[in-house]
Amino acid sequence: MAYYSRRNFLKTGLMAGALAGAGELPLPAEQRTATDWVTLGRSNVKVTRLGFGTGTFSGKVQRDLGQAQFTRLVRYAHERGVRFFETAESYGDMHRMLGIALQGVPRDSYCLMSKVTTREGVDPQKKLDELRRLANTEYFDIMLLHWQHTSTWPTDSTRWQDGILDMQQKSAIASHGASVHGLPALRQVPGNKWLDVAMIRVNHKGTRMDAEDYNTDGPGNVSEVVQHVKQVRKEGMGVISMKLVGEGVFNREDRQAAMKFAFRNAGVDCVTIGYKNTGEIDEAIENLNVALA
Repeated sequence: MAYYSRRNFLKTGLMAGALAGAGELPLPAEQRTATDWVTLGRSNVKVTRLGFGTGTFSGKVQRDLGQAQFTRLVRYAHERGVRFFETAESYGDMHRMLGIALQGVPRDSYCLMSKVTTREGVDPQKKLDELRRLANTEYFDIMLLHWQHTSTWPTDSTRWQDGILDMQQKSAIASHGASVHGLPALRQVPGNKWLDVAMIRVNHKGTRMDAEDYNTDGPGNVSEVVQHVKQVRKEGMGVISMKLVGEGVFNREDRQAAMKFAFRNAGVDCVTIGYKNTGEIDEAIENLNVALA
């Protein structure tokens, strides 16, 4: 332990007192938390740093809870300050279940994100209206093009991009973006002027992350993914992290490490995690609070 005399202690204390009296002592930074509201880049949409995902194994985990237990879980998260909820067309019945779970909750108290599958032969506006009806909402705060996994997705999905913009004109959608899988798709995100928000797979081990093959079971290229995250943040996009807990395979230590990595190293804005009980919500809040400390 370094020696520190009483004289030095008193001298330092007097200097600090003088600076405080002169109004020059910097105030301690306000502690950031998991349930703070943050703005997703140029989208101007605010979300809580920690989100509630409904797509664990394509929603099976959440669907298997049943409506009553799922509703209790959603309400618990809302009461704990988690106010960002997300679902997707491909998650089975989750739009309807989430709509029921949030029924009666003030709409301006939470942010709602959906993801639409960009199929051929489907009318974008009809599909987006259908998702609104299923979710029992007049509007989505964020709508993403789901599972964009080829290098040509920016041109392949033009019809869906236009459909989302049309819905924005009608105030049925507030902002838009894409969720990407695989490095060929991710490499198209930097410089993309259409995107307000990007949903990107991020964790410290590369588990279920982006590689050259979007469908690989091997490790992703963590360094390249982080490089793209930082680039798009500089460009003004909001970045949402997914697969933070490796699709449920991480232990507690790795879940803590993944949270620190996503926010301290990669620099994401927020993260969505799927839950099956209240303990997992409490742990995620604690892990993110520690990562932000």
